[in-house]
Amino acid sequence: MRPVQLIDRRLKYRIVAAGIVSLLAWFLLQATSQRPSLPWSEEMLDASQRTERAVAAVARYHVAAGTPIDGSLDPNRTGLVGPEYSPLYTTLGQLEAKRTTTNPDVAGLVVHLLRGAGVSAGDTIAVGCSASFPALMIATVTAAEAMGVRPVTILSLGASAYGATRPELNLLDIYALLLSEGVVATAPVAVSLGGAGDVGADFDPAFRERLLQQIEMSDVPLIYEPDLRANVARRMAIYLGGPEGRVTAFVNIGGADANLGTSQLVLGAEPGLNTELALPPLAQRGVLFEMAARGVPVIHLLNIRGLALRYGLPWDPIPLPAPGTSRLQDDGGARDLRFWLITASYFASLGLIAVIGRRRLI
Repeated sequence: MRPVQLIDRRLKYRIVAAGIVSLLAWFLLQATSQRPSLPWSEEMLDASQRTERAVAAVARYHVAAGTPIDGSLDPNRTGLVGPEYSPLYTTLGQLEAKRTTTNPDVAGLVVHLLRGAGVSAGDTIAVGCSASFPALMIATVTAAEAMGVRPVTILSLGASAYGATRPELNLLDIYALLLSEGVVATAPVAVSLGGAGDVGADFDPAFRERLLQQIEMSDVPLIYEPDLRANVARRMAIYLGGPEGRVTAFVNIGGADANLGTSQLVLGAEPGLNTELALPPLAQRGVLFEMAARGVPVIHLLNIRGLALRYGLPWDPIPLPAPGTSRLQDDGGARDLRFWLITASYFASLGLIAVIGRRRLI
């Protein structure tokens, strides 16, 4: 019988060997699995530059209006990161995710996603936008306009934490500002209050009344329908009721109930481009699933961490990158042969270490 001390020593050697093999495999995977950067097309750069101008316009507004930007929340001083709580607050939100979306190069990524969805100049896209990510609204509209694409945009004013939560500059205000500054040219086609039931049922009644008065004065048509199926039907009629009668893609921004619906299947929607989605029952479908049911590609902009990981988007950059300088990547699809060869070699090496160690102990 072998001494216990010798067995323990050999066991330690096997653990060290397995650790070395694991490190080597990790380094090899890091070295070989880097995805190539997306080439920056003229349209992508144009969209990012338009977004940079739009962000600058919002920042200038705050200076002119004397509304301070909280540098602890918004160190890049974009004016697009609001307070955590306000009368417009609906749900929790991640501060770093909100700041990530203010990168002008997000618009370049949206151009890439729209191209991947088959969108080209002259097409129409549908955009459903909650106020949780005002920067994504800007990126989507500027991307569409840079491509010569018509965005049919419906806004919802309820916002998660750190979104367009300023009562004095809500999402409708931001859009109106951008139109007046000439940095976007396409007006929204409708607006809802958002929040509970998409009618602001969880808002303070007096504040909700002020929002309704603002919408009436804006001349943007109001969607005020607490029944999900009727609300979705109204939105689909707006999206599909244009002269073309069809849309090439649907962009969902944020988590408005009317866009997502009530089914847990929405959790299966990948951040970014989706060409196929499992469909819930009709009673649970939001616009996202209604579009998918019609074969319309869906660009889902909600899980920003997942979006950053999938497409190489810089996470919470300070300062913001200059337009066209982010190293964006395609999601890459299936793993290539090198990944599987390295993975197979790794597990084979661990198995060999275990076998050799076992024989020496017998």
